[in-house]
Amino acid sequence: MFSGRKLLIATKHQKEKAIAPILEKELGVIAILASNLDTDVLGTFTGEIERKEDPIATARKKCLMAMTLIDCDLVIASEGSFGPHPVVHFLPANIEFLLFIDKKNDLEIVVKELSTTTNFNASTIKTTAELNSFAMQAGFPEHGLILRKSKDDFSTIEKGITDKELLHEIFNRLCSKYGGAYIETDMRAMYNPTRMKVIGLATQKLLQKINNLCQVCKTPGFAITQSKQGLPCSLCHSKTQSILSYIYTCKKCSYTQEDKFPNGKYAEDPRYCDRCNP
Repeated sequence: MFSGRKLLIATKHQKEKAIAPILEKELGVIAILASNLDTDVLGTFTGEIERKEDPIATARKKCLMAMTLIDCDLVIASEGSFGPHPVVHFLPANIEFLLFIDKKNDLEIVVKELSTTTNFNASTIKTTAELNSFAMQAGFPEHGLILRKSKDDFSTIEKGITDKELLHEIFNRLCSKYGGAYIETDMRAMYNPTRMKVIGLATQKLLQKINNLCQVCKTPGFAITQSKQGLPCSLCHSKTQSILSYIYTCKKCSYTQEDKFPNGKYAEDPRYCDRCNP
């Protein structure tokens, strides 16, 4: 379905370095770029342009923008979010969404990769010692940094700093004018190798989903659309909140399949039973 076709990667920040090698090798596509695509108009990590829509809607807009620049019916885009982990709130997390659109076959496949491996951080600093400490923790200079006047002021902002002398020069200039500076990790992919690896993991997950075909119509992307709770307790046999089965659905022909006991467990430990351990 994909071999020999051009795949348009909708990115401004060199994400093709993580995406293209995997999909070119495994799907046989030929990766191309839209060199004048400006995805920053949809939002920036530093906040001077607010992202107005959710990550998937934003990724879809990136795809549509790229397709208006280059005539291509196969396109992919990534959109990342950073903040507290959705469950373990004290941990910073990186969530990467990948959207793969095949207009020729009326197909859209989405994956999400959640990772706690991130250097995402920001701080108000006033001394060189604080600057050096932040830079070391952030993985500088392999990872880029951003300096500006203050958290909510975008009038003076320097991005993509990867040189030690330049970092100190900009910091000293901000300190002399404003008494301090706001420093943050540059989360754009080309300045963040850690994030680039997470995008690579998301691409591998996308590949697995593409290769999972519907048993009826052989359309790629046969995926989990619903989970059912009710795995029985091994002691009292009552239903627990643990996963009993996953429901897979084909977007093309709507064929569904239930996969029971997906984790290889046929009963749950009584510790997780509301009746045995209320």
